[in-house]
Amino acid sequence: MFADWPLLSLTVWIPILGGIAVLLSGDKGDANGVRRLALMVSIATFILSLGLYTGFDSSTANMQFVEKANWIAAFDIYYHFGVDGISMPLIILTTFTTILVILASWQSVHKNVAQYLAAFLIMEGLMVGVFAALDAMLFYVFWEGMLVPMFILIGVWGGERRVYATIKFFIYTFIGSVFMLVALIYMYIKGGSFNILDMHMLPLDMNEQILIFIAFLMAFAVKVPMWPVHTWLPDAHVEAPTGGSVILAAIMLKIGGYGFLRFSLPITPDASHTLDWLIIFMSLVAVVYIGFVALVQRDMKKLVAYSSIAHMGFVTLGMFVIFQIWENPANVNQSGAALAVEGAMIQMISHGFISGAMFLMIGVLYDRMHTREISAYGGVVNTMPVFTAFAVFFAMSNAGLPGTSGFVGEFMVILASFKANFWYAFLAATTLILGAAYTLWMVKRVFYGEVANDNVRKLKDLSQREFVIMSILAVAVLALGLWPAPVMDVLHASVENLLQHVAQSKL
Repeated sequence: MFADWPLLSLTVWIPILGGIAVLLSGDKGDANGVRRLALMVSIATFILSLGLYTGFDSSTANMQFVEKANWIAAFDIYYHFGVDGISMPLIILTTFTTILVILASWQSVHKNVAQYLAAFLIMEGLMVGVFAALDAMLFYVFWEGMLVPMFILIGVWGGERRVYATIKFFIYTFIGSVFMLVALIYMYIKGGSFNILDMHMLPLDMNEQILIFIAFLMAFAVKVPMWPVHTWLPDAHVEAPTGGSVILAAIMLKIGGYGFLRFSLPITPDASHTLDWLIIFMSLVAVVYIGFVALVQRDMKKLVAYSSIAHMGFVTLGMFVIFQIWENPANVNQSGAALAVEGAMIQMISHGFISGAMFLMIGVLYDRMHTREISAYGGVVNTMPVFTAFAVFFAMSNAGLPGTSGFVGEFMVILASFKANFWYAFLAATTLILGAAYTLWMVKRVFYGEVANDNVRKLKDLSQREFVIMSILAVAVLALGLWPAPVMDVLHASVENLLQHVAQSKL
């Protein structure tokens, strides 16, 4: 159906132009009309993005749906789009999540509704552009551009300390991006092209690779975020509106992981090999130490924010443990690298569903009681039984319950880590204990026991709109947990091609 359409351009520009239309229509005063327009734009974008999946050839690692046109000819910069099995699922995750965010804000946002919804639509297009760009400068423009709507969302619709959170968010992410820009310009001067695939083939000596790897690390580690550059995330989450927290956790963190796969590993494979110990150390610290930090949180949003950092540690561990798998003498056939990277990808997609659901769950409670403090709740199951059923399900998914998507990616990375080093797997597996501890600690105090106070006694269960949102996410979490094959099949050829490139280049 969509075979001859410029699907990637449409998926990028329809939400951006739709966001501008929503913004311009805001002066008419019809808030519901603005909401309906934003929802229609997001649904249309999602339907178009599904065309990327239905028309995708999973048997090849080549870029598909490629679009290329001159942009800035003097510097050999092109408007160049394309997707493979690594980027395409992340685009669909982005368009899917945006619909839920718009639905979730239907009744909770009353201030500057048009501006709020327009920011999400424009940010959606920019994030899709990041995943689709095959020109490094085009990638950088989208990368920097997506910071602006998020900065505005936190700064305008955020909490009491929103100014502090926005400035911290912007400084951390912008400084890291500057180092990436320097690396991209250096590679352009050396190779004469901003084409990302050409950069994959650029001959770089070890010193060049290490410097470029560190430059990329500065940008991508902040975005993930990895320990110890993670401190901006809890502040941003706590002050962000619910929709902002959902997009931040479900999509923006994944852009850091995507950067490692698209830039760091294929462009600097030897440096990635040499410095893999650093990334593995940072990842395991995130899994273990940040898990303990989550245990002592009193704010639900902060707890889930720290949980996100811990779970994203699996993503970076899976991406860089591959070199240890190849080198381990006990791993006779050097297998398991594909399992590690595919596990990291599944973990990213799963975390998008689960973290989005967790923040939406907290948003439902906040809309009713205007507090996120765990101590303000207790016995919610007595007044909101349907909501509690969903909340417990998502909480158990967050803890890695088998049968849910939260289990699949973590299990794959732990299994692959065993092929590298027993202690990597052992430390990574502690998340099964820590994740259950901090998640169940929150569930027990918020949902179970006697009704804590009159505010909890007055709570009303899910509305029909909220029930639909939670049901969609529950189905997604179960589907990926019980049947990950549709995603795995898409990933396999691209992951194998990436690993082949890295293995051939490593010292």
